[in-house]
Amino acid sequence: MGILGWTWLLVGLSFTLYIIVAIWARANTSKEFYVAGGGVHPILNGMATAADWMSAASFISLAGIVSFTGYDGAVYIMGWTGGYVLLALLLAPYLRKFGKFTVPDFIGDRYYSSTARVVAVLAALIVSFTYVAGQMRGVGIVFSRYLEVDINTGVYIGMAIVFFYAVLGGMKGITYTQVAQYCVLIFAFMVPAIFISIQMTGNPIPQLGFGSSGHDGVYLLDKLDGLSTQLGFHEYSTGSKSMADVFAITFALMVGTAGLPHVIVRFFTVPKVKDARLSAGWALVFISILYTTVPAVAVFARTNLIETVSNKPYEGLPAWVANWEKTKLIKFDDKNGDGIVQYVGDKEKNELTIDNDIMVLANPEIAGLPNWVVALVGAGGLAAALSTAAGLLLVIASSISHDFIKKLIKPDISEKGELLAARISAGVAVFIAGYFGIHPPGFVAAVVALAFGLAAASFFPAIILGIFYKKMNKEGAISGMLVGLSLMVWYMLKYKFGLFDGGKEALGALKADWWFGISPEGFGTVAMVANFFVALIVNKFTKEPPLHVQEIVEHIRIPSGAGEAQNH
Repeated sequence: MGILGWTWLLVGLSFTLYIIVAIWARANTSKEFYVAGGGVHPILNGMATAADWMSAASFISLAGIVSFTGYDGAVYIMGWTGGYVLLALLLAPYLRKFGKFTVPDFIGDRYYSSTARVVAVLAALIVSFTYVAGQMRGVGIVFSRYLEVDINTGVYIGMAIVFFYAVLGGMKGITYTQVAQYCVLIFAFMVPAIFISIQMTGNPIPQLGFGSSGHDGVYLLDKLDGLSTQLGFHEYSTGSKSMADVFAITFALMVGTAGLPHVIVRFFTVPKVKDARLSAGWALVFISILYTTVPAVAVFARTNLIETVSNKPYEGLPAWVANWEKTKLIKFDDKNGDGIVQYVGDKEKNELTIDNDIMVLANPEIAGLPNWVVALVGAGGLAAALSTAAGLLLVIASSISHDFIKKLIKPDISEKGELLAARISAGVAVFIAGYFGIHPPGFVAAVVALAFGLAAASFFPAIILGIFYKKMNKEGAISGMLVGLSLMVWYMLKYKFGLFDGGKEALGALKADWWFGISPEGFGTVAMVANFFVALIVNKFTKEPPLHVQEIVEHIRIPSGAGEAQNH
C-alpha cells in the first residue's frame, strides 16, 4: 500500500477514535464543559496534560528548528521542559486550591476587580489566538503532504474536526480525546526514531544513538559538524546566539509555560489538590519521553538530509523531495543551471529552500522507512496539533462565556445559556484560528514562542504575586499586566513583523536595534521584568488589599496533600 493509502487508513482510524470518544464524553453541564466535571484520574489527566502541552510546535517544529539551528535550538527544549517543572511545582497546587478554573477567574477574584478580570480576559485571548495560529498551521502542513491537498485546504479540514469535538464535547470530551491523542502521538514519534537510530548507529535507544558513532566509526555529531562546515553552515554543536538572547528566550519560555491558561485549567479536572500534584508529575514523565528524543531526531534528520540532497543531480533526487515540493515547503532554484543541487550556507548560492516544519514529518521518508511509518508520523502530527488547538479553544470559549459574559455582563445567565454561549464562542474561535493558520506569522515553533512570551509578560507576575505576596493589590496587578502585555505586543509587531518600519523586508536591518540584543522570542523576559517592576512600584503607593483577600492568600499557601478544593 502507498503512503496515501496508509495515511487514509491510519488518520481515518485515529479520527474515528477521537470522534467516538468525544461523543461518549459529551459535556452536558457547564462544569463538564469547563473542567470535565472535576473527576478525571490523575494518570489519565497526566496523559491529557502532556498531549495538551505538547503541541504541533513540540511534535512537528521543535526537532525541525533544532535540526536547522543545532545548539541554538536547544533553548526551546530547555525553556519548555523547565517551564513545565516550574508550573507543576510552584503554581499548580496553589491555583488548584484557590478553586478557580480559569486564569481570568483567579485574577478577577484574587485582585477583587472587574477591571483586572477584563485585562486578564484580553491577555488570555491574545495568548491563545497567537498559540492556536501555530497549531492550525501545523494541521495544514500535515494534511497538505499526506492527503495531497494545499495547506489552506488542510487548515479547513482541521477546523472541521476541531469544531466537532471541541464544541460538542467541551473539556470532558477533549480530556478523554487527548488521552487517545497522546497514545497516538508518542507512538508515532518514537517508532521512526527507534528505527532510524538502529539504522544509523545500531543502537535502539535514540537518546543514546545520537551520541554514538555511526557504522563508519565516526561519532554522529562529529560527522554532522563536518558536513555542516563543509557546506558553509554554522557548526552544528556550537551556538551563534548571544548569551543574553539564549537566557532571555529560555527564561521567557519557562515562565510563559507557567502562565499558559490552557495548561493551568488542566489541574482543575481532577478531584483533589493531591491529585493535581500527582497528575503534574505523571505529565512530566509522559512529556519527557518525547523531549529527550527530540535532539536525536534532529541529528538523524539533518545528517540524512545533507547526505541525500547536497551536490546531487536534481533529476536523481529521491521521491520524497518531489512529494514535499508539491506542498511548496521545499523549493529548488537552479541558480547556475547545472542541474546539481547546491545546498550551502551562502544565501546567494544556496539553491534549496527547506521549511523548518517539515523535518520530523519528512524524516521517515528521507531514511527510507516503510510507508506505514511515514503515514503514522502524519497521524501523530495531527494528534499533537489538534489536541492543543482544542485546549486553546476551550480557554477562548471559557474566557468569553464564563469570565466575560457570566461574571461581568449577565451574572444571572442560566447554566444552559452559559453552555450555549461557550459553544458559540468556541465555534467562532475555530474560524478565527483557521484564518491565522492560513496567514501564519512564521513557522510553528516561532509563533508558539511568541505566545509564551505574551503569557510571561502578562500572566506570570500577576499569578506569582497573587499567590506569594498577600499585600499585592489590584492597582499594582492591573498596571503591571497592562505594561507587560503592551510592551511585548509592541516589540513583537515592530521586530517580528516590521509593522512600524517598512514591513518584513526591513527586519534584517532592525536586528541591530533589538533591545539588549534580545530577539522577539526572548523579549517576554524583559516585558515580564517590567511587569513586576511596575506592579510593585504602583502597589507601594496605593492601599493594601482588603483583609479577607489577604486571608485567602494565606489559606491557599498552607500545604494540603488532600481534600476538596473550594468550589466557587
